[in-house]
Amino acid sequence: MALPKAQETVSSNSVVVFSKTFCSFCVSVKELFQQLGVTFKAIELDKESDGSDIQSALAEWTGQKTVPNVFIGGKHIGGCDSTTALHREGKLVPLLTEAGAVAKTAA
Repeated sequence: MALPKAQETVSSNSVVVFSKTFCSFCVSVKELFQQLGVTFKAIELDKESDGSDIQSALAEWTGQKTVPNVFIGGKHIGGCDSTTALHREGKLVPLLTEAGAVAKTAA
């Protein structure tokens, strides 16, 4: 059940961050998205009753075992390093804009 639930969450939200509340890398990604004015859905796996199952399903689906596990526009982006690298390269905001997660006026 965990994989279909994760896939449904990703397909019904422009941006999804599978996260854990105590993870500093997760906090960094969520803060970055907040600073950019991104509308995103955070799934806190340590608060979900099936969080470990979802994390295992994500590992099978994406090949990534760690959090944060970021999806934009239904595409797997990766973790904190991948997300911040895209931002440094100026590629994150266009991706977010294309996904409809930020207003076109965002810099």
